[in-house]
Amino acid sequence: MRWRYLPPAADWLRDYHSRDLTGDLVAALVVTVMLVPQSLAYALLAGLPPQVGLYASILPLVAYALFGSSRTLAVGPVAVVSLMTAAAIGQLGLQDPGQQLAAALVLALLSGLILIAMGLLRLGLLATLLSHPVISAFISATAVLVALGQTKHLLGVPVAGERLDEILLQLAEGLPQANPVTAAIGLSAVAFLFWVRRSLAGRLQRLGLSEGRAQLVARVAPVVAVVGGTLAVGLLRLDEAAGVAVVGTIPAGLPPLTLPSFDPALWSGLLPAALLISLVGFVESVSVAQSLAAKRRQKVEPDRELLGLGAANLAAAFSGGYPVTGGFARSVVNFAAGARSPLAGVFTAALLALVALYFTGSFRFLPNAVLAATIVVAVLGLVDLGIARRLWRYSRADAASWAVTVAGVLALGIEAGILAGVGVSLLLYLWRSGRPHLAVVGQVPGTEHYRNVLRHKVLTHPSLLAVRVDESLYFANARYLEDRLPEMVADRPELRDVVLICSAVNLIDASALESLEALSARLGDAGVALHLAEVKGPVMDRLERSDFLRHLSGRVFLSTHEAVVALTGR
Repeated sequence: MRWRYLPPAADWLRDYHSRDLTGDLVAALVVTVMLVPQSLAYALLAGLPPQVGLYASILPLVAYALFGSSRTLAVGPVAVVSLMTAAAIGQLGLQDPGQQLAAALVLALLSGLILIAMGLLRLGLLATLLSHPVISAFISATAVLVALGQTKHLLGVPVAGERLDEILLQLAEGLPQANPVTAAIGLSAVAFLFWVRRSLAGRLQRLGLSEGRAQLVARVAPVVAVVGGTLAVGLLRLDEAAGVAVVGTIPAGLPPLTLPSFDPALWSGLLPAALLISLVGFVESVSVAQSLAAKRRQKVEPDRELLGLGAANLAAAFSGGYPVTGGFARSVVNFAAGARSPLAGVFTAALLALVALYFTGSFRFLPNAVLAATIVVAVLGLVDLGIARRLWRYSRADAASWAVTVAGVLALGIEAGILAGVGVSLLLYLWRSGRPHLAVVGQVPGTEHYRNVLRHKVLTHPSLLAVRVDESLYFANARYLEDRLPEMVADRPELRDVVLICSAVNLIDASALESLEALSARLGDAGVALHLAEVKGPVMDRLERSDFLRHLSGRVFLSTHEAVVALTGR
């Protein structure tokens, strides 16, 4: 194992210039302004005390700066992971806040250990099990659940549950009990934030601000809702006069050093959720990191990202936090504000530490409804229903996996929904690859090129059948080839040779090898020789280590044209 991934901080420190410092400091200031209310809101979403969100945004940033590979990714609490954390802890049936926090620490620890293990073993490719349609469906469905779940804070009504039917039923029953003042604050904040998201940047550009600066101001503008809501409640004492729920007293001080519980029952209960959180968080994070890195022609290494995110989650586990990952909006703001290196994250951590030490009292009257509004607007921006139409036009199978994931998350819950989506994706893959496309090809006149007889005007020979198999051969499709090829031979009484073109075959596993041996014997008994053409080097290396080539009834040709010339004399 190569240990060049540990520690990689020198990669960006080696070429760090003083001119980068200004950009990192400005980015840190802007991200801090954005991250403070976000961290409080996402802790609320996770069902944890608000200060836990602050704690999860300090040391994890430093840990990622030391071990991650992206220069602009902003790590911290995010909406999807926060909801998954709430669901994982909720399944344990814990009611005591101390036990819930202990479970969150274990969840962060397990996520960190899983990510680091995957990074050391270079298993970043495992995340490809979560296809784009599944991830998109999962995020969209989860965003709907998050938005509906926040109505308890927006309207001041008791709403709980992990499934759509549970939330809607409780919402319908609780609406008569809604707090009108809380609803006014929450819905006003939602309206303002939607206006900011959709219109503010355009208005600022018309006033002469550049597009980049206008977008930056628009992304930070939600702080106005936080300040306005806090001042309104604090000056009018709406928490006492109208029963408006507020954040309350947040303990001042740096994140405490915490030791996660090593209770085996707690670990086993949280392990499945930790695995899903790790995979979903990694996919979301590395996608953002790669898209931002491409704009500056920088490189992001997935295996190092696993180590960086793993280290960030371990830091969260030992400093009173909960699982974290790279955030989309936060990273875009960090990039647009001029961040040049992970040092921007370190500066952000330092500024957040100052907030935790000296300014937590400022959030005493911050309404939960405003925090809920920031969550609702943020997550609804992640909903992408248009992808369903695009997938249906392009691939019905991918559209099916998208639909199953959405329905599963809404009807069964987060973990069951994403597992259903992954399961359907794998089954559809096996079904598609289990019936590989077999193309009968012929020679394009005057050339050495061979194309599908159904698509092109080509020359064929009665005594020879050239078939191209457009899939690797493995256990799921070996039997299909073994059955289909003799059927094609039976329809051609003059046939003497079959050439199996393997240009698209990257693998022949043991099951497929056995089927090829049986196929060669069956065709040989019928007086037809089986030949191979265009076999790739790695595949041929494996065939040569077996007895297959010695028992093959035909020959192996370098190209299809060579096979046709040798077997037909033309």
